[in-house]
Order: sequence, then C-alpha cells, then structure tokens
Amino acid sequence: MSDLGDGPVGHATRSRTRGVPRPRAGEADEPLPTGGRAAARAAARQAPRGGSRAHGGRAASRRRAKETPRGKRVLKISAISLSVIILGTAGVGWWFYEHLNGNINSVAIDDGAGGKEKADAFGRTPINLLVMGSDARSSATDCKLGGGCSTTGVQTGNGNADVEMVVHISADRSNATVMSIPRDTMTQVPACKDPDSNQSTAGYYGQINSALQYGQECQVKTVHQLTGITIDHFVQMDFSGVVKMSDAVGGVSVCVNADVYDTYSHLKLAKGTHTLKGNAALEFVRSRHGFGDGSDLGRTVSQHLFLSAMIRKFKSAGTLTDPTAVYNLADAATKALTVDTGLGSVKKLIGLAADLDKVPTKRMTFTTMQTGADPSNADRVVPAAAAKSLFATIANDQSLTTSSGKKSTAATATATAVAVPAAQIAVTVENGTSISGRASTVATSLISGGFSSGTTTGNASVSATTTTLTYGPDQKAEAQTVAGALGLASSHLKQGTSTGLTLVIGTDWPSGTTYPGATSSPAPADTKAATSNAQASTADQSKSCAKVSTFKTVSLNGVAMTPTQAYRLATNKKDSAS
Repeated sequence: MSDLGDGPVGHATRSRTRGVPRPRAGEADEPLPTGGRAAARAAARQAPRGGSRAHGGRAASRRRAKETPRGKRVLKISAISLSVIILGTAGVGWWFYEHLNGNINSVAIDDGAGGKEKADAFGRTPINLLVMGSDARSSATDCKLGGGCSTTGVQTGNGNADVEMVVHISADRSNATVMSIPRDTMTQVPACKDPDSNQSTAGYYGQINSALQYGQECQVKTVHQLTGITIDHFVQMDFSGVVKMSDAVGGVSVCVNADVYDTYSHLKLAKGTHTLKGNAALEFVRSRHGFGDGSDLGRTVSQHLFLSAMIRKFKSAGTLTDPTAVYNLADAATKALTVDTGLGSVKKLIGLAADLDKVPTKRMTFTTMQTGADPSNADRVVPAAAAKSLFATIANDQSLTTSSGKKSTAATATATAVAVPAAQIAVTVENGTSISGRASTVATSLISGGFSSGTTTGNASVSATTTTLTYGPDQKAEAQTVAGALGLASSHLKQGTSTGLTLVIGTDWPSGTTYPGATSSPAPADTKAATSNAQASTADQSKSCAKVSTFKTVSLNGVAMTPTQAYRLATNKKDSAS
C-alpha cells in the first residue's frame, strides 16, 4: 500500500494580524433637541377644549400618559466580570454610538491554538474570555492610585497581569465559570513579541503575570499553554478603570467578617457591610495582605465576592432605569477597557454582555486554580494536580452547577481523565486506507489546531477498516484530548503497551479532518475534583463575607501584626468607606 502524500509534517503556517491601539476620546453628552413640531403639538394639547380648565387639564394629562414620543431612547445594559459593562442602544443618535466606539482600545490576538471553540450538536459555541487587571502605572492617575512612581515616574508598557480570570460562558448560555489564576503561579512563558513595543522573548520559566510585558497576545498564549483552554477574547483594565467603574455603578456592596486594615493597599474597614466607590473599591480588590493567608490566594476570593456583588447590581432593575446612570456606565466602561479586535466595537461588546446576561447568578461559579508550593521558591506556587480537572471542565464545556444552582456531582469513574494541553501532545498518524495523503491531511489539521509540531505521518503496516487511536500506559488523558479534537468516540480508543499515541486512519474515515458523525462531545471530567480546594462560590451568595486574615500579614510602625490589630491601632486613619 503506497501513500506518496504522507511523510513528516512540520509547522503549519497560520496568518495573524495585530492592531495598534487607537487613541481614546472623551466628550460630554449632547442635550436632546427641543422645540419644533413636537413642542407645538404638546402646546396645543395643553389648551382646554370645551369644559373647565381643570377638566381639560386632567383629560390632557391622561392622553399624554398614553402617548410615547417617537424620539425616545431605549437603553439596555449588561455586565461581565470586573471589566465589562456595555451599553445597548436602539434609536440613539449616531454620534453617541460613534462616541462610545471611539473610547474602545483594541489589539489583535491569537492564542496559539489556530482554531476556535467547537460547536455543540445544535451549532452553539462556548466563549472563553481572559480578564486581566494590569498593575501598570502608565498615567499620572495610575501612579497616584497605585503608588511606586516616586523614583520611576510614569511608566511605559503593559505592566504585569496581577489579576487573571478565565471567564467561560457555556455553549447553551445556561452557566458560566470564572477561574482565577494566582499571579504568583510559575509556568513556562512561550516565545513572544509585543507588536507595539517590539519587546520580545525566546521564552522562559517565570511568573505567569509577567507575560503581559510582551503584549496581551503573549499573556493569552501563556494561559492557553498552561490550561489547554482555547482563549477567544481578552479584556484588560488598569487601576483607574476600577475606580471609574465602581463610581459609575454607584458603588459596590461588600462585607468583611472582622475589622481590617491592610497597610499595603490602605484598605481600612470595620466589620460588616459597606458600599465601596472609587479608591475604596480599588483598595479592596488590590488587598492581598488583608484576607485569607495574606497571599494572592486570599485576594482572589475577595475579588470574587466583589465581582459577584457588582454582577448582582448590574442585573438589578434599579441600576438600569436611570438614563443618566446608564450613560455614565457605558462611557466609563468603554474608556476603561482594552479588548481584542474581536470585541472592538460597541455592537460586539453588546453581544458578549447579552450572552452573559442570560446566565442566572446561581449558575455563575467563581473558582481559584488549585495550587501547591513551588519546591524551589516558598513565595511562589505551581498548579496542583487537581487543577487539571478544573481546566478540563472548562475546556469540555461542563457546568460546575446543576440547574438548581447546586454543585454538580462527580462524573463516572470511567471518565475522570483530565485534559492535557494540545501543545504538549505529539501524534503518529498512519494511513490505513488506499487514499493518498490521508495521514498528512489529518496531521496538518492537528498541528494547525495547536498540537505539537513533533506530530509525524506514515503508512500503516496493514489496511484498516476502523480508525483507532492507541495510547501508551498513563496516556489516556492525552488520547482523550486528541479524540476530542478529531471527534472520535471513546470506542475508537485503546491502550497499548508502547509509549506514545498512534492514530491509524481506517476506511471508515475517507475524507476530511473530523471523524464522520462526530458529536464533538469529549468525555467529561470529574466535576467534584474540579471544585475540590478551588474555593468555589456562586454569584447569588449575597450574604458571604470576605474573611480577614488572622495572621500577622501587615506592619504598623515597624511592628508585624494582624489586619484587625492594625485597624484598632490606626485611630488616625479614616475608614475607606467613610
């Protein structure tokens, strides 16, 4: 059997484009025009028509109550995570629409996967969004808010991604998962080059948040490489953006379970519930010494509480009924964000926000990637084994809650293998048919989809009627990742005795790069393992309080103490919410 078209397959070529951030514009809203025919008609209705003035006035009032002026603006707003509030418009002026579009700063990205999410049986696709909070002091305002510019002055570049959250919206829009990745996580950063600054790296092992220094695309690629999750979009916000958003929404209600004074972020709150605006909101989301164990792990939990409260407020009717407040929200949101070009317009952001708005708060799950101590640095962490299950639930579009909002039960014991990033998997693809080039076609598709360039091709030793994927001992997870990409059912997988993955294409797969009749439904991960030690919570939990650290994580006058002790001693420091 001869297959002249098959042989070693190298890197597949993918085209990509990058955009240059547009300047942001800021203008005041224009008043609606008055007078003209509408005013004349209104005046005519005021005049009495036979009968007393009082009676005519009541009749006119009733008529006016039933009428709706044609030029009335219809405004709708939705929200996503810390970073997304978008103004939906119908019947508003073109100037207003263009004004908001002009606020948006966008950058082109490629997560390195070379493809997008797979559709479900109904043609629906999930959405994965990377939300980033930058520590950059790139303006005088950010220097004032974040500090640290006394010697450096206003800084250039993107800074570090000190907040990273993968936001997953399910294909059917019934549920969402928000997974925080602690900034102290150590991982491999791939080769990157920032198209704006031309700063580049050949790749290195370091903190995950540092990848943003080489551009937003580099941060997206790093997260994809670590988790195996396809990243469709990103949203980035800096210090001043948090202040603008919290002010625009009228403040966010949070609760702390004890008195707290973080002498580093300057957050100072008495035990109980507070409405935080402006600087106080920024102090809360930045505080890492005030909560939990004083590390970034405690900060992710308090950030989830803040975001949950913000989402509940966005969804409440009272927030959306004031046109002035709605405009302020939209204007602040579009000025505060940097997004990918796939979200670089008001229309696209409206669509994304509308998708998230369909998800009930009880089915929005907030989690933190499980970690373990870095064996070479006690101040850093590495992903724990359980994190692979969490990655897999997101990659496989599995919900962490049931329709009632309760945690999902564990998957069956036969389906607990976890996802492995495609970039770490090489496959030997063999042609078991008489059709020339079948192995090359499938192998090229795998590489284009993000699998290792070490993937090779050849001819099978004998013809095959059934396509099979054979995997070595302890390589079932890798096999399931390949099967998910190709649409192969589990019945096509079998364990062998040799290390490696070998895909033999049979006569049952004569063409194409997806197995005929594929359901695109990969084997489920263990959802119980996915939430184990992930500090999972849902956005409807309005009575939850941030847990103040009981360790000596702060220092006052050179003396180490707990945040509660610092609160009681700092009598000359005003509370953040006062």
